[in-house]
Amino acid sequence: MSIFDAIIQGIVQGLTEFLPVSSSGHLAITQHILGTDGEGNLFFNVMLHLGTLVAVVAFYHKLILSLIKEFVSLIKDIFTGKFKWSKMNYERNLIMMLIIGLLPLFLLFIPIPGTDMKVKDFAEVLSGSPVLLVTAISLLVTSILLFVGIKLNKRNTAVGGKHLKKSGKASGVKESYTVLDSICVGLMQVAAAIFPGLSRSGSTLAVGEMRGIDKQKALDFTFVLGIPSILAAALLEGVDAIKSPGGMNVELGAVIAGVIASAVVGYLAIIIFKWFLKSDKMRIFVVYTAIVGIVFIIISLIEMSAGVNIFSGMPIKW
Repeated sequence: MSIFDAIIQGIVQGLTEFLPVSSSGHLAITQHILGTDGEGNLFFNVMLHLGTLVAVVAFYHKLILSLIKEFVSLIKDIFTGKFKWSKMNYERNLIMMLIIGLLPLFLLFIPIPGTDMKVKDFAEVLSGSPVLLVTAISLLVTSILLFVGIKLNKRNTAVGGKHLKKSGKASGVKESYTVLDSICVGLMQVAAAIFPGLSRSGSTLAVGEMRGIDKQKALDFTFVLGIPSILAAALLEGVDAIKSPGGMNVELGAVIAGVIASAVVGYLAIIIFKWFLKSDKMRIFVVYTAIVGIVFIIISLIEMSAGVNIFSGMPIKW
């Protein structure tokens, strides 16, 4: 892999990890177009994940520090008997909901009946497919989820505005998550981990909006929830890279270039995403993911019929 290819993939990872367009899907598409072997890039993919992890931690460092301080206080209150669920402040509620939202990730380790695979292994089979049909369909699903999320958020905001005028109290959107909200978001995060092309940030944001959460609060929850998720993905891929014969076959210069690109672009992507959400311009992502999904469904069907990667000219091995 050349440094140029590494930078391109770092930029793609940084942009798509946080924008609601699917990093796994776009990384698969990029590697498919460049004709690079995904399995040989396992270690490189891990490092790109760590680059985006640096980006989200840097952006949310104040919130993360406040959550760490509150977590220490929470543990102290639990052991001294002072903890009360009904009297949690915003930070404490966020900590509890993040923990609950992460619990569904353990579903990835459930064995699949009739096989020697776990659910996460099925995800690897899909992401390693020589054709991009599942990825393309998942991008189309991302588009639909974003569209529904936007519609319901506008409806909830309108209901809240009418209620505020009549009673003087806001209603329609929630500022914090409930247990059910967190479980729904967590389950969607599991689905995004299984299907390449299903955007983690986009789908979990959409579910938050569907559950009536304020869109900015939903986005912050999505990004902070992504920190342990990205770290877990990096660790799992790291183990696979070590076990795989060619999993760490990449030059150090390319790794450094890719990590820097993914970290810098990832930080900018968070800023861009928050601006798009605040200014109600999320429709662009609905249109984009729909177009890319449809285009690559067509390309995948052509490649499956021809048995050849139309970009690299390499035969497709099933």
